Amino acid sequence: MTAQLNARGDVAVLVPAAGAGVRLGPGGPKALRLLAGEPLLVHAVRRVAAVSSVRMIVVAAPAADVEAVSELLAPIAPVTVVAGGAERQESVGRALAAVPADVPIVLVHDAARALTPPAMIESVAAAVRSGWPAVIPVLPVVDTIKEVAPAPAPSAVLAVAVGAEVVVGTVDRSVLRSVQTPQGFRHEVLAAAHVAARDPLTDDAGLAEKAGIPVTCIPGSELALKITRPIDLVIAEALLAHKVTG
Repeated sequence: MTAQLNARGDVAVLVPAAGAGVRLGPGGPKALRLLAGEPLLVHAVRRVAAVSSVRMIVVAAPAADVEAVSELLAPIAPVTVVAGGAERQESVGRALAAVPADVPIVLVHDAARALTPPAMIESVAAAVRSGWPAVIPVLPVVDTIKEVAPAPAPSAVLAVAVGAEVVVGTVDRSVLRSVQTPQGFRHEVLAAAHVAARDPLTDDAGLAEKAGIPVTCIPGSELALKITRPIDLVIAEALLAHKVTG
């Protein structure tokens, strides 16, 4: 049975949540790591469920945890939980297969962006609704970006040991953007991009680009930070403690 929130909504949100989260350190699947006493996935789903245009949420969980994740999320919102794959792209594909054809807009959202404001989620959906086939929220790159190569060293052994690099160029950051989620698509656009995919990519917008589909950028949010490293958990905890949640 397909779990629904607003039966008149036109948006399905896919949440791939089967990743191990190696960079976050030991402790099980990343989406189930605790933030302020609750799993990241709970925070993320709660914010998605607050968006009035969302008809359904599909979570791709680790295969061994499908039942446990279903029970975890049941008090938060009606959620369809499917078994994720070995790679993110496979998890998104499995979640997408659970979305009925009559849902016209599909968003793909990282569970690790647990503090994403509902208003930003709706802004992505609204942009797709307005006619753009693929939409991503972005932020300007604020750091200076250097292109590097392995640095010469007195010996090859030393170069490898210290991991030294040398700058070969400075990238113009004015034309660079940091990409966030949710990424939004017309349902048929995302489905076709996955069918056409040949190589795994780090995001679904990349699949759309490969398929020749124009991807439109709209403003993102500083609160939609991706919790990837232990320091990110500290920052997110501080934001919650000060009620800076958008």
